[in-house]
Amino acid sequence: MNGASQMETSLASDSAGVTAHQEETFGLGVYARRGLVLCRGENAFVWDAQGRRYIDCIAGHGSANIGHAHLAVTSAVVAQSMRLLACSNVFYNDIRGEYLRLLLSVAPDGLRRAFLCNSGTEAIEAAIKFARHVTGRVEIISTFRAFHGRTLGSLSATHNPAYRNGFGPLLPGVTFVPYNDSAALVKAISGETAAVVLEIVQGEGGVHVGTRDFLSTAARLCAARGALLILDEVQTGFGRTGRLFACEHFDLTPDILCLAKSIAGGLPMGAVLCSERITMPPGSHGSTFGGNPLCCAAAYATLQVLLNDDIPKAADEKGAYLGEILARLKSPRVREIRRLGLMVGIDLREKVKPYIEKLQEAGVLALPAGPTVLRLLPPLTIGYAELERVGTALEEVLHG
Repeated sequence: MNGASQMETSLASDSAGVTAHQEETFGLGVYARRGLVLCRGENAFVWDAQGRRYIDCIAGHGSANIGHAHLAVTSAVVAQSMRLLACSNVFYNDIRGEYLRLLLSVAPDGLRRAFLCNSGTEAIEAAIKFARHVTGRVEIISTFRAFHGRTLGSLSATHNPAYRNGFGPLLPGVTFVPYNDSAALVKAISGETAAVVLEIVQGEGGVHVGTRDFLSTAARLCAARGALLILDEVQTGFGRTGRLFACEHFDLTPDILCLAKSIAGGLPMGAVLCSERITMPPGSHGSTFGGNPLCCAAAYATLQVLLNDDIPKAADEKGAYLGEILARLKSPRVREIRRLGLMVGIDLREKVKPYIEKLQEAGVLALPAGPTVLRLLPPLTIGYAELERVGTALEEVLHG
C-alpha cells in the first residue's frame, strides 16, 4: 500500500464509527447493513476502514464487472469531468452519440436504437411503457421468483411478496408463470399480451438459469401472438455469463433488451435497446440524467475494455475454473450449485445468512439470493489465485 493509501486508510479508520453513525442517523434505514465501512477498491479487492482487505464477490451487486477503479474508467471520468458534466437531451452530445454507436454495434442482432437512463429499474419501467404504447395492450407476463426492480412498474413484475407487500395497488394486468415451464407460457401468452419480461438467469431469485426450450418458446409465442419479448439483462449483461450478453447463449433476438449495473464501470446508468418495432414519439418518455456525459464516458471506456481484453471469454474460463473448485466442496450442506459464467449460486440445505457472515470474517464478501442461496458475483477481472482463495474460504466455512 502506498503512502497516500496508508494515510487515507488511517483517516478512514479514525472516522469509521462516525461514518456508520451518520449513515444510521441520517439515512432512511432501508438497507440491512453488514457492519463494514468500505473505503477503497482495486480490481477484485476492497479495503475497510481498518485497512483489512477482502475479496469482493459482491462487486456492487454486479456493477463492477471490470473491477474497482479500473484505470481506463477513472481516466475517462476525470477527462470528461473537466469538459462537460451535464447536457440536456434537447441537445446532441459528442460522447453520448459515440457511446450509442459503439453499444449498438455490438448489440444482439435486430436491436437498432437505445434509450439511456440511470438504473435497471428505470430500464424495466421504460420497457413496460414502450410495450404498452407499441402494442396497445396492457397485459405483462413475468415469472415466479422474478426480480425486475423496486419502482412501481418494475415492482409489479417482481414476484416476491417481501418486496411487494405494503406498496399496492401495483400495476394491473401483470401475471406470473413458473420459470422454465414452457407449457405455462403456451397457456399464458395470448392476443392480449403486451409483453413477456424474462431474466436469462434469475439473479435475486436464486441463480436459476433459463432452459433453451423455455426461452425459445417465449420468443416463438411472442412473435406468433404479437407480444414483445423483453429480456432483463441488468445483471447478466456485459460479460457476466461468458458472453457479452447472456441471450447470445440461446440465440435469442429480443424486441427489447434492458441493461444497467456494469454498463458504466460502477457509475449509475441503464439502457433500453430496442428493435425497429419500437417507435416512440418525442415527449413520450425522457430522463433528465439519462445519457449523462460523465456516465457515457465511463460506459464507453468500460465497453472498450470488455471488447479489447475479451473479458467475456475470461469470465467463461474463470467461471469454469471456479466451477471445478466448487465441485470439490463435497459439503453435505450444499444441495446444488448453479452457474453460468461467473454468476454462481450455491444452494444450501439451511439458511444462508450465517455462512455469508462467516465468509466475511474469512475475508470474502458474498451475497444471498433468497433464504438459502449464496451468490457470487466477483469482478470478471478477478485473478485465478483469488478464485482459489474463495474456494478455500468456502470449504472452511461450509465444513466448519
